[in-house]
Amino acid sequence: MATTTLKKPARKKRPEAIANVENLAELLDRLGNVPLKRIRFGPSFGSATEADVHRVLEAPHKRICELIDGILVEKPMGFRESTLASILVHYIWTFLDEVDLGIAFSPDAPVRVRPGRVRFPDTGFIAWGRLPNEEMPEKWIIDVMPNLAVEVLSKSNTVKEMELKLDDYFDAGVELVWMVNPRALTITVYRAWHEKHLLTLGDTLDGGHVLPGFLLPLKKLFERALRRKKKR
Repeated sequence: MATTTLKKPARKKRPEAIANVENLAELLDRLGNVPLKRIRFGPSFGSATEADVHRVLEAPHKRICELIDGILVEKPMGFRESTLASILVHYIWTFLDEVDLGIAFSPDAPVRVRPGRVRFPDTGFIAWGRLPNEEMPEKWIIDVMPNLAVEVLSKSNTVKEMELKLDDYFDAGVELVWMVNPRALTITVYRAWHEKHLLTLGDTLDGGHVLPGFLLPLKKLFERALRRKKKR
């Protein structure tokens, strides 16, 4: 396991709307340089709200879109990414069946990290102590921060986009982030924005102080991907 301590740069205060954005390059920079095809244009462009997030989520052609400064940005998730997320949900829930610490959630569960900013972690964990009355939320969107947020990287995810997500998560109170790379077969564990631990196939993922006792060998998690590679 490799450990890297990063020096977190001073962040500029990001505006809440795009009214002062002067060109496309500046807009893309604000969004983390995501591919243009993931940015949803339309009547609500630049003034999108949580209602628009809900509308596209419930539309006949469902889209999971994060809300970033009045803009809807589609979250990429292919078959492999979705499968890995579902496997992680399974292992987290299996652990929680034995140790009742809280709840896990699926990729289409929106989290309000701050006003005007909605994220969709691929999965994660929320301790009972963070939930009002220790009950499952009934609202379609919650502003209760996960203790653990998991992101399964897709090809169109950019480095800057994921850095912005780390900003949002840790600023909002997330304690632990797992970034799963299905192509490199690695997981990068963040216990803070500036500190990361790279896990490879010979390592075991643990829940730290967030999910004490949770252990998952990476080889077990990536087993099916490895089996497909072997057949080739």
